[in-house]
Amino acid sequence: MDPATLVGIVIAFGALFAMITLEGSYVSSILLPAPMILVFVATIAVGVAGGTIRDAVLAFKALPRAFRGKTTPPTQIIDQVVGLAETARTSGLLSLEQEADNVNDPFLRGALQNIADGTDGDELRILLEDEISTRARADRSAAKFFNSLGGYAPTIGIVGTVVSLTHVLENLDTPDTLGPMIAAAFVATLWGLLSANFLWLPIGSRLKRLADIEVDRMTLLMEGALAVQSGSQPRLLGERLRAMVSDDALGKPAKAAKAGKGAQQNDDDTTLFEAA
Repeated sequence: MDPATLVGIVIAFGALFAMITLEGSYVSSILLPAPMILVFVATIAVGVAGGTIRDAVLAFKALPRAFRGKTTPPTQIIDQVVGLAETARTSGLLSLEQEADNVNDPFLRGALQNIADGTDGDELRILLEDEISTRARADRSAAKFFNSLGGYAPTIGIVGTVVSLTHVLENLDTPDTLGPMIAAAFVATLWGLLSANFLWLPIGSRLKRLADIEVDRMTLLMEGALAVQSGSQPRLLGERLRAMVSDDALGKPAKAAKAGKGAQQNDDDTTLFEAA
């Protein structure tokens, strides 16, 4: 579990409350129900209006993942694939069907089942790439939904402030209450900015990052599974997969240069599991 989102949000709100306290004010001065209801409810409502009900449902189902942030270390993936390669070399590709029953990951289990069934390598690559693409679209759709909420929230906060100021202008004959009323009017703008920058945008960015990590994981598994199908030697397969992962993700110190590697790769080559 990676609690970065939860820790970051708690620290952000903690800094806000610390500022309010140091300014000699009270936290209760910004906890006004009316502007908070407008900002949160209307923001979610227009977010739903900008897409489909299914988009909203899938986005909120993905919300717990943003706080858990559970990812599989690439070294664990590589060790698993190398073990499968050793099994395939000693017992044949048909033995992978039994191995598939012991695999929890649906993506890898499907790949192993197709290998055991004798699916052509090119067809299997197309199938796995399509599955990766579909998963990426679904995950990034959830991130896009929360990013859209981050765009709507500040403007809705301004709408709330305008409505409140209209009420202030209706009570100019009571100057003693104008100060508190004006201060309360700007709470809607405050919550619009807070919800966007303390909640919606960080959650959207987090989900997008997790989606990228998941694509990297599935790509690593795909390349490993295809190499197992082609009969790659386990040790060389392990080295190949490690070459696809950054040193930081492997838990190794970064090297200034890698012998025989830097000269052979173009500058625009990408590496899976780059450090965030």
